Amino acid sequence: MPTPPPADVIEPHTAPDEIETRAAFDRRLSTGSLAGLTVQGLRLDLSPVPDLTGTDVAGTLFVGCRFADREVGADLVRRGANVVPPFSGLPYPTQPSHLYTPEELAAGFAEGGFAGMYDTRVYEHFRAHGGALPDVKEALGQRLHDHGVDNALADATRAWLATHGPQSVVGVMGGHAVPRGSGPYRMAATLGWELARADRLIVTGGGPGVMEAANLGAYLASHPVEDLAAAIDLLATAPDFTDHDRYTAVALEVRQRYAPAHGLPRARGELSSLDWARTGGLAIPTWLYGHEPANLFAGKIAKYFSNAIREDTILRLARGGIVFAPGRAGTVQEVFQAATKTYYGTDGASGAYVFLNRDYWTRELPVEALLRPLLAASPFGDLSGTVYLTDDVAEAARALIGGVG
Repeated sequence: MPTPPPADVIEPHTAPDEIETRAAFDRRLSTGSLAGLTVQGLRLDLSPVPDLTGTDVAGTLFVGCRFADREVGADLVRRGANVVPPFSGLPYPTQPSHLYTPEELAAGFAEGGFAGMYDTRVYEHFRAHGGALPDVKEALGQRLHDHGVDNALADATRAWLATHGPQSVVGVMGGHAVPRGSGPYRMAATLGWELARADRLIVTGGGPGVMEAANLGAYLASHPVEDLAAAIDLLATAPDFTDHDRYTAVALEVRQRYAPAHGLPRARGELSSLDWARTGGLAIPTWLYGHEPANLFAGKIAKYFSNAIREDTILRLARGGIVFAPGRAGTVQEVFQAATKTYYGTDGASGAYVFLNRDYWTRELPVEALLRPLLAASPFGDLSGTVYLTDDVAEAARALIGGVG
């Protein structure tokens, strides 16, 4: 029987030797030594350009950094550093130092529509260089990018998890094709609103449909529920995500009209690590599905090239339970991928499995009939009681917040 891997294998690492901001770099540089450190994705070509000539750089790794000229990098190598420069010709950073924001993914929309967005341009580059089977240069660039996202995600969630605990993170899964304004969309949005107001960090796969709805609810958590209904009504004027330009334009209009209330900031540099759950939560999408418009309602976005890493990351974080709204093959796959982790205790204790729409999950796709006996046979005891089926948002929220009797 498989056993869970040791905790140190799967826990996000804390690396004090990694330098990811210019302020941290300048502090270490002032000591006269960068020896043994890893410097990631910094613009060291911008004023004030640092003078590295007298600095100890033995064993220092500079990855994805930009220097004033090539000679700076060559001199660092001569003095014992390792330099992995940014790859030329890539539209994305090879070592991002922070998670994406909706504004960054949507950059270029005002000038060029959906086709001109940063998010779309990266996707077209991804397709042009082999898609899921890229050439070697592209593969290296993508892996470095995704490693940077891993680091940024660990940094972004660290303070939240330290304050609220891992059981405060709730995943929301469901169909990407669910139209805006539909019953399932409104239910997922209302549940996201309820959970965010109860200090639960919503994490989704970052796509349209149910995923967008849940992040939308969290985005409007500081607003009255009437504003949520009005925002959904506006979004419902562009219900189909295949109408890319209209779909995106209305999302941006809603973001502008319903900015987070009570003065909560939106800019990346200003957003507190303990505020962002109520300004959209977290989305973890992938460019494998880049033909779908970006979900622009998450507070922070960990966008990967690797879908496998992305799916495992969502489920690893969602220790406070998972909501499964109606969906098809992809959602069913996620149900049992999550169940495998719960069965073996791979990531520790799991929260509730909440299935919205009892009839759908017992008749149309009778997942419950297989899931309950599977979890009942877990080596950690009978876990079948973690499964809930409901048609009621309030009941779903109670199961996840703690307390369906």
